[in-house]
Amino acid sequence: MNEEHPNIKILKRLDLTNLAASATVFAEDFVWHYYNPELPEIEGDYFGLSGLIDFFKILAGKTKSSFKVHPISITPMGDKLVITHVKDSMFLEDKPMEIDAIVVWCIVDSKIKEAWDIPVIHTAKMIETVNENL
Repeated sequence: MNEEHPNIKILKRLDLTNLAASATVFAEDFVWHYYNPELPEIEGDYFGLSGLIDFFKILAGKTKSSFKVHPISITPMGDKLVITHVKDSMFLEDKPMEIDAIVVWCIVDSKIKEAWDIPVIHTAKMIETVNENL
């Protein structure tokens, strides 16, 4: 039987729908880096748990609270990094869409220290059936 990597266990404690309840998994000086040239108004660095909460509030405003993350894969890379592949779905400018994204997580001393959220712009597509994907 394979033992689950300890950093994956840490990420599984993260609840994106209730970040405040996940406060214990974040380092005090946590940084969220968001790269998306298609959304320059929210691209940038967000500091601390409060910064991450602010990021998701801004994203909720842009997507009319429709933004959802659908995990696809999670892979530990050594002792400090975990790579997640997700498919995000949302309404953007009143159009249902989905996009693949990669998030690179850096975990130090059992705390999430830093993350890089990188949507893959070339995978963005409009979706037909909103109820199944959103």
